[in-house]
Amino acid sequence: MPVRRFTPEGLLQPTPYHHVAVGTGSRHVHVSGQTASLADGTTVAPGDLSGQVAQALRNTARGLAGAGATFDDVVRLTIYVTRWKPEKIGAFMAGVESVADEIGLPQPLPPSSLIGVDCLFDPGVLVEVEATALVD
Repeated sequence: MPVRRFTPEGLLQPTPYHHVAVGTGSRHVHVSGQTASLADGTTVAPGDLSGQVAQALRNTARGLAGAGATFDDVVRLTIYVTRWKPEKIGAFMAGVESVADEIGLPQPLPPSSLIGVDCLFDPGVLVEVEATALVD
């Protein structure tokens, strides 16, 4: 396996993600910020954080697949959520859990950062997901 994920003793546990990933591979794959849109630009789940998280992760999986990668190859996820408040974690995780099996998203997640932002490029976009992977 090109990526080994773990949480060393002494780091905060439990968390919904691993703290460390060690990857080996000859190709870096970077998937740009994916949102909850279909190929034609239609927004999926307007106003629904859980639904938008699920669709953004589906789109991230498509981007990875296009480069011959899967979430097993991911060493880092960066997730931006508009108007973030800690109370939104339930809806956020519901979106993750609803799609994890479908797209092969490991849980705990790869090392991840969830970053709250005022807005993204479009006021209807609630979440954006970026991924970095290493592939042999």
